[in-house]
Amino acid sequence: MRVAFVTGGGRGIGRAIAHAFAGPDTFVAISGRTQAQLESTAADLEKLGGHALAIEMDITSERSVADGMARLRGAVDHVDVLVNNAGMGGGEPIVGSDIARWRATIDTNITGMYLVTRDAVPRMGAGGRIVNISSVLGRFGVPGYTAYCASKHGVIGFTRALALELAQQQITVNALCPGWVDTEMAAQGMRMGAKATGQTFEQFRDRAIGAVPIGRIIQPEEVAELVRFLASPGAAAITGQTYNICGGQTMD
Repeated sequence: MRVAFVTGGGRGIGRAIAHAFAGPDTFVAISGRTQAQLESTAADLEKLGGHALAIEMDITSERSVADGMARLRGAVDHVDVLVNNAGMGGGEPIVGSDIARWRATIDTNITGMYLVTRDAVPRMGAGGRIVNISSVLGRFGVPGYTAYCASKHGVIGFTRALALELAQQQITVNALCPGWVDTEMAAQGMRMGAKATGQTFEQFRDRAIGAVPIGRIIQPEEVAELVRFLASPGAAAITGQTYNICGGQTMD
């Protein structure tokens, strides 16, 4: 049975990715900090005929990751697909900024990915797939988002280096850079942006989506479909790459 593990799998993009892998031939493990959301997603996966495991895990904590991965090992003896999706958004101007927020962003978006990957790789064999979720802010900078931009640029660098490290084992490593995706995290970002610029939420959202060439917000399921492809046999020759899924916001 194929085993897929999705961090941040209880909601938003992670939930959609978990659904994309669901089926009778796949065991889908999901992790996150909110057990109720994880259990709800796991129940949905099982209704689709799949096998699911909800693992409460704080990826910023080495102990929590170790405990969570031990739970995964207790259920399955290998991992075929790892999707490092869990992340923290938001920003603030650097003058007067809070070091605790900086550390939380880096710990979530970079260190957490490292901790989970470090434990999962020894359980992956040839044909293994790792997909890391970055952001279009991993492609360019935005004022007031130094921590988030730094962390998401870091996801891409991590992806490129790890792809070369694991190439001889026939394990592929790729990254995705979503733009505005229809999730609560995006809505929260829009609320923060509206407040910072003195606009209403609707004004900020309309302007943000208006800057997307295709003129609409991305759906979580669209991101999930690209993840599923990169985890498929058809993507065996694709590694070390970063794919934008942003409606044309960036073409780098």
